[in-house]
Amino acid sequence: MRWMKRLAAATFLVGTLFSAGPAASADNYPSRPIRLLHGFAAGGAADTLSRIIADGLSKKLGQPIIVEAKPGAGGNLAADAVAKAAPDGYTIGLVTGAHAISAATYKSLSYQPAASFDMISTMVYYALVIAVRDDHPAKSLGELIAVAKQKPGSLSFGSVGFGSTHHLAGELLNAMAGIDIVHVPYRGDSQSITALLGGEVPVIVGTPVLLGPQIASGAVRGLAVTSPTRTALLPNVPTVQEAGIKDYDVRTWAGLLAPKGTAPAIIAALNRATLEALRDLELRQRLETAVGGEVSGSTPEEMKKLIETEITKWSAVVDRAKIPKI
Repeated sequence: MRWMKRLAAATFLVGTLFSAGPAASADNYPSRPIRLLHGFAAGGAADTLSRIIADGLSKKLGQPIIVEAKPGAGGNLAADAVAKAAPDGYTIGLVTGAHAISAATYKSLSYQPAASFDMISTMVYYALVIAVRDDHPAKSLGELIAVAKQKPGSLSFGSVGFGSTHHLAGELLNAMAGIDIVHVPYRGDSQSITALLGGEVPVIVGTPVLLGPQIASGAVRGLAVTSPTRTALLPNVPTVQEAGIKDYDVRTWAGLLAPKGTAPAIIAALNRATLEALRDLELRQRLETAVGGEVSGSTPEEMKKLIETEITKWSAVVDRAKIPKI
């Protein structure tokens, strides 16, 4: 009978250890550096945002946050890496609006944009800008649309890659303006701007953070921003709606997520640290200056709802524009 008592005690002890494992690991979280992945080129908007929030999170969590760029497939390579990482809170990801778009532009993904992750919080929302080189004959978006209508398919626009918000912003303009400007994907904002300046493409859809200095210098002309109202970073650039494209509205966003199955206590700790970081006035200013956008945190549930809503929205845009899925 003694061996039965010992077996019962051992079984109870093992069960207790396993049930207490996640809670115990969350109690001292984080105890080592955290890796923050994003899916776009170094030096671009996502990279800039990642480094700003990494600085804020590091101060709140007391551990280094190591930013790693893993560009490719409109952010999908990084998202896949995060989805497959250990759900221990030591690998997290920064995603943009392109994360939801992937569900609309790919026939299949190795992960589910909503179901494969535990959301942490949104960070910031921001517009894009449609721009041409300074020597382009179009002085306004209306003039560019007129040229595109006169010679369908003769113009092209560069973006950060197929399936990005930048790409679909251009495709939505095509659909709503009744034009056909051909998409040319690049690997990041910096490369698309280089292509514009070098004459590879006459038009790009880019981020205000990188196009702003080019516009200020006169090398590039900003024709329109994609939000319903003008952005603080480019106050003199009109909106697409001001050019007569009623109801046109494209704003991308950035947020943080973790692999599915991350302990709720760790998600709560990351959400709390993110919201606290976003309340810091200096950090808010850095984020807003970086993308000319609006800082806005959220609950994990609100971020999940945003992604699900965006998937529905962009699926409709893809279908309407008859964009073939990859």
